[in-house]
Amino acid sequence: MDKVAVRTKMDESSLERLLGLDNSKIGFYAEVKQKIHELEAANQGLRSKSSELQAMFDSISDGVIVYDYDGMVQHRNHVCPQYFPQETLPGCSCREMFHPERESAPHDCPVERALAGERVEISISSLPSDGKSRYFDITATPIEDSKAGQNRALLFLRDVTEKRLQELQLMQAEKLSSIGVLAAGVAHEINNPLSSVAGYAEALLRRFKEENSLVEDPRLDVFPQYLQVIIRESYRCKGIIDCLLSFSRKSDGSVSNVNINEILNEVLELVRYKSRYDKVEIQTNLQSDLPDVLADPTGLRQVCMNLIINAHQAISGSGLVEITTRMTKQSQVVFQIKDSGCGISKDTIDQIWDPFFTTKNVGQGTGLGLAVTYNIIKRLGGDISVESQVGNGSKFTVRIPACQR
Repeated sequence: MDKVAVRTKMDESSLERLLGLDNSKIGFYAEVKQKIHELEAANQGLRSKSSELQAMFDSISDGVIVYDYDGMVQHRNHVCPQYFPQETLPGCSCREMFHPERESAPHDCPVERALAGERVEISISSLPSDGKSRYFDITATPIEDSKAGQNRALLFLRDVTEKRLQELQLMQAEKLSSIGVLAAGVAHEINNPLSSVAGYAEALLRRFKEENSLVEDPRLDVFPQYLQVIIRESYRCKGIIDCLLSFSRKSDGSVSNVNINEILNEVLELVRYKSRYDKVEIQTNLQSDLPDVLADPTGLRQVCMNLIINAHQAISGSGLVEITTRMTKQSQVVFQIKDSGCGISKDTIDQIWDPFFTTKNVGQGTGLGLAVTYNIIKRLGGDISVESQVGNGSKFTVRIPACQR
């Protein structure tokens, strides 16, 4: 009779003894294999976490740079190369970006101050390779390492050029508003005595015409001519003051039909004194039947004033400014302002519309005039261009759609 196989229950320790796993190399290999599986799982988790952190790092719209203990770039996100492609390369020192002229600048350098444990917020300006000035807000924060006993530095770099432009434009607008209020007050105060001068001069002139005894007096034969000069110049001053009042009025943002010839004549009344003083001749060739344009009168006055003043400032000594208006076949009103000044070089002519860019000496310009002019013309649906040659002057051409008659 065959024996029946009996399956007996065996615990895990007995099984290991039976197989010799408790005292053989097989057990060691099993433990190693288990450890390898655990390490692979841990590495997978680290890779996943690393990818997650890298995605977060790259999604930040500001520039982010991590500096190591020695102030060298350790990491940077994709934004930094847009503004500082060479200065933020891994391995570059903070010196290249913040103090290239000095080996160390612990009082000025935000990175060195952060490495010393200080949180720093500063603003800087730079002139990248494209030649456009930019403004940045910098925040540097220490990253503590308790094991090494040293700090790394985390630096955030935010481009605030547009914000700075808006602030400067607002400051300029507020300054012009204050000047406008002052000019309006002064103009009203001058208008009253001018009216008295003109009125009394007219009264005296009428009396000369009515009383023959005065006309026959040889001592007074030149008085009528003098009175006519007084009356003429008084009314000319009154016309200038009226132009000044028009220019100083605040804009309500509304647009209306505007004649560019009238705007140019108003502005010319305000700058003719400068032309006489600087020995700059102004020639005008304004088309008489020029159609109106739909525009904000205040904005258009500012455009004309900016371009005419720039033409004057481009001339050193005596010179000529030519102002022309005409109508094109494409139903556009065109006005051109040409000067015989110093001209603009080819290297800089493409940058003149950029905010803060100026070729004038320090204190003579903010670099906002042409930027504001460009924005105003674009808002009107028009276009502005420039032709220039060094030593032969410049010609600015503005085109604005004409109103349909």
